[in-house]
Amino acid sequence: MSTRDRLVDSTRELLWERGYVGTSPKTIQQRAGAGQGSMYHHFAGKEDLAVEAIRKTAAEMRASVETQLSAPGTAVERLAGYLRRERAVLRGCPIGGLTQDPEVMATPALRAPVEETLGWLRDRLADEIHRGLACGELRPPLDPAATAAALVAALQGGYVLARAAGSAEVFDQAIAGILALLAAHAVGHDINTATT
Repeated sequence: MSTRDRLVDSTRELLWERGYVGTSPKTIQQRAGAGQGSMYHHFAGKEDLAVEAIRKTAAEMRASVETQLSAPGTAVERLAGYLRRERAVLRGCPIGGLTQDPEVMATPALRAPVEETLGWLRDRLADEIHRGLACGELRPPLDPAATAAALVAALQGGYVLARAAGSAEVFDQAIAGILALLAAHAVGHDINTATT
């Protein structure tokens, strides 16, 4: 792995663990096993490196979601599979967690990939819900955009509740609750047993 890649990956992990303010250039360099000169050879500074790290995390998240939502099966099965997929619940969401960092939210370059990714996720889930409606797997009235926003809110809120409780059980309850709401609109399909 190149020094540049080590710097990006170390920054990704530190942002997830400590947030932007809690991640110092010195800590990044120590974790990456890189000197100050190497860091500033590849990046203009901490913000430039953090933007690259957030974008890489966002790209991996998008690819993972796309894989899940492109799996075989019905739209309902894909949505249920996505909601139930394995996550590092007590670590929180590596993208959603950044919304709690005042410095990230106040810095347009850092905020942009976070906002873009969460917007993309809402749109992608809305597309899947729309497919389910079009195929007759979900029954109206079910607004795809509003339902997708509720799914993302349940996921992100589930992370917050689980971290506060120190238990993934609360996250699982949030997912069970949102699945129950979807089940009310599922046609001839038990969403509670849907898997991918």
